[in-house]
Amino acid sequence: MTSHRSTRAAVFSAGSWGTAVAKILADAGTSVTVHARRDETADAINTTHRNPGYFPDIELPINLNATTDPAAALDGADFLVLSIPAQSLRANLAAWAPHIGPDTVIVSLMKGIEQGSHLRASQIITEVTGVDVGRVAVLSGPNLAREIMDGQPAAATVASVDVGAAHRFQKACHTGYFRPYTSTDVTGCELGGAVKNVIALAVGIASGMGLGHNAQAMLITRGLAETTRLGIAMGADPLTFSGLAGMGDLVATCSSPLSRNRTFGTHLGRGLSVQEATAATRLTTEGVKSAEAILALSRAHDVEMPITQVVSALLHEKVTLDEAAAALMQRPPKSER
Repeated sequence: MTSHRSTRAAVFSAGSWGTAVAKILADAGTSVTVHARRDETADAINTTHRNPGYFPDIELPINLNATTDPAAALDGADFLVLSIPAQSLRANLAAWAPHIGPDTVIVSLMKGIEQGSHLRASQIITEVTGVDVGRVAVLSGPNLAREIMDGQPAAATVASVDVGAAHRFQKACHTGYFRPYTSTDVTGCELGGAVKNVIALAVGIASGMGLGHNAQAMLITRGLAETTRLGIAMGADPLTFSGLAGMGDLVATCSSPLSRNRTFGTHLGRGLSVQEATAATRLTTEGVKSAEAILALSRAHDVEMPITQVVSALLHEKVTLDEAAAALMQRPPKSER
């Protein structure tokens, strides 16, 4: 009688979103090993089945364990799931690359653009590891980690140029509460996830300044327009931006108080400095790190992105809050399309 090995996933690392996706995978029947940076985190996951740093109240599945050894985490892994800050991806991945199996599919959960190179996560992955683009996938959508951990319904897009790779990861993370769809538009999914963080900063700023829902809806809608313009210029499918990785992710991130980018923007809108907002938010806020890189992409592709431009200027203290609001409202009127 032939035995069938269960699907295995290595999730790097044990932050909030990494833990949430690890739980999804485990609930779907995938055997999961989380790579944690600290011994105490790995020990807690293995002994108490909880991640005390992020979700001490949530019990993790028994088929989810942890280690601080990257080689052990990657041993026999069908999927390497990366959930680390976009700006630290290159250095970390270079250290982990020797342990990646020849058939392992690398899945990016990251929603940022690298400073300096202006590369998306999938591009950094292929550059650093040398793997074929068909072995890289992206998971993106309206997915707030706290709601996922509570088992609330959610959906996302799994994108890969290799349809088979996308379908395999779709199967590995499909649960009763998490519904993954597939796509081949990696560029669109990554841009949607990265730019929405900058737009969420703008919405948070508006909220912090006491502006109403009309202003926030305007920013969300026009933010989607400038995201789509950049995506089309970079070869993405425009329909991606009306889907889960586009509009879906944008609405969730801009609307929810659980969103760290919206929260960071709210602190700025209430008058905190970037440094003070960073200390108050405590968690990695990808929009702050990626805004300038996204703006550089827009200039390289000759795409107008006024919201991104204003947010970037505000983050670098080139304009005040009042000047930022005026810069957006006093632009010349034009056709919506």
